[in-house]
Amino acid sequence: MTQILIVEDEPALADSIRYSLEHEGYTCAVVMEGDRAVEFARSWRPDLVLLDLMLPGMPGADVCREIRKTSAVPVVMVTAKDTEADKVIGLELGADDYITKPFSMRELIARVRAVLRRAEQKAVSEIGGSTLVGGPVHLDTDRHEVLVRGDRVDRPPKEFSLLEALLRRPGKLWTREGLIARVWGDDYYGDTRTLDVHIKRLRAKIERDPSGPEHLRTVRGLGYRFDP
Repeated sequence: MTQILIVEDEPALADSIRYSLEHEGYTCAVVMEGDRAVEFARSWRPDLVLLDLMLPGMPGADVCREIRKTSAVPVVMVTAKDTEADKVIGLELGADDYITKPFSMRELIARVRAVLRRAEQKAVSEIGGSTLVGGPVHLDTDRHEVLVRGDRVDRPPKEFSLLEALLRRPGKLWTREGLIARVWGDDYYGDTRTLDVHIKRLRAKIERDPSGPEHLRTVRGLGYRFDP
């Protein structure tokens, strides 16, 4: 389910946006303060942030700047300002699109869909080369970097290698023995539960609900597979 974080301090407008987006099948959360929005974005890991520039406390521009320090999540800025300078500043801060008040919900939904579609197309285009993509995960083998829903996630070498192996065979079974040989080597004679521990740690970072994984799945009695 696509998650959208709505950062808007006008309760009536926030409720209207939330209702319209949820009617389209999105899962939404509303935050009305800028500083809380930064914390919420880091913990909830939305697929898109709808961000008002005029917020109490931390302004929307600063919120965008803080989010961009750790995340590539798409950001659509919402504001009453309609000058070219304001739009340029918003885009330079890292926003992916810009919509001005007043706007129709039809326009807002169209922009949200367009931004999400571009983000998905970008992810697909990065499958080649050194970047592997599966579900919410982007893994760059050259930079030894993992992004989960746009957030950088530090992984120890063995977990990185395990995730790389799974992503290289999307939707296909890896036996336990095959994964152990690939990651730990053919001459590994340690406890096979080591693999299960590493899988559990990966799920904690990748899955929205590690107890009910959507991507890193167990094939009972055989091994594991990664479903994009």
